[in-house]
Amino acid sequence: MVVQCAHCGKKNRVPAVANGTPHCGECHQPLPWLAEAGDDTFAEVVEDAQIPVVVDFWAPWCGPCHMVGPALEQLAQERAGKLKLVKVNVDEAVKTAERFAVESIPMLMVMRDGKIIAEQTGASPAYVLAGWIDDAL
Repeated sequence: MVVQCAHCGKKNRVPAVANGTPHCGECHQPLPWLAEAGDDTFAEVVEDAQIPVVVDFWAPWCGPCHMVGPALEQLAQERAGKLKLVKVNVDEAVKTAERFAVESIPMLMVMRDGKIIAEQTGASPAYVLAGWIDDAL
């Protein structure tokens, strides 16, 4: 994924998996960590992450999912270096959705060290999501 640095404007390639957290190649400021995961990559991208992960279970046809997505990306930008946002398309990652009993979307989880520390279903505005994430962390 390519992310533009909020500090200097440089575009940076951010891998789904890395040691540490991503930083801008130009100004070295923390970058928001946005990634996608599927059935084959979930463990590596989410459960093995060294920082807390917000997992967004979504689908392209889901209207509320499209409302939550930008809010989550904004929060990932504001918390660059402190959390990772991973989107999981439930239509493509069927086994992962079944594993976590995703019955309604959007479904959000905060995971740390491979364990679920918070869960929420449904769309919420950015300020509500911010409080939920901060309480979980």
